[in-house]
Amino acid sequence: MVKYFLGQSVLRSSWDQVFAAFWQRYPNPYSKHVLTEDIVHREVTPDQKLLSRRLLTKTNRMPRWAERLFPANVAHSVYILEDSIVDPQNQTMTTFTWNINHARLMVVEERCVYCVNSDNNSWTEIRREAWVSSSLFGVSRAVQEFGLARFKSNVTKTMKGFEYILAKLQGETPSKTLVETAKEAKEKAKETALAATEKAKDLANKAPTASPDRQL
Repeated sequence: MVKYFLGQSVLRSSWDQVFAAFWQRYPNPYSKHVLTEDIVHREVTPDQKLLSRRLLTKTNRMPRWAERLFPANVAHSVYILEDSIVDPQNQTMTTFTWNINHARLMVVEERCVYCVNSDNNSWTEIRREAWVSSSLFGVSRAVQEFGLARFKSNVTKTMKGFEYILAKLQGETPSKTLVETAKEAKEKAKETALAATEKAKDLANKAPTASPDRQL
């Protein structure tokens, strides 16, 4: 049994902009799990299509129940192969990705097609498919459920990362991450508390000293 995912996303940027951002999307604040990326092959075909293969190294912590099934010295890094076909004439880019290690635990295969949005030719549409499988006897269903949930979470991060890089390339100020927003709010709260403390001290120093009670 294989878990299947089908989804569609839209980026409010042209296909050319998305194509340029695709090769520059790492690093970004939403991709801290991506450790390395290397181009291992690239060629232009006679019909002017660009073929590329990249090797990416990612880190994804296993759930506790999965860690118990593997020795402690098993690497947590995941090696991902990514093949891409870019057709500039038709403005499409198709990518295929799959993990080449930890395949006994789980294999995640993804296919994405980037094309011009049919409703707005200034936007780019991403059609995404994924297949999650596991050959681990007895717990394959649990592994697949976990893999699908993590994949969906990573898709959200991928889209946020894309939007972040696109904003930078277009000279806009990228939207802040939740971590950055929380950090700023924390710092502002500290400043407010410090200012309130200083004001209280100042008022206390300026308050008139109470006269001792007169004795009868």
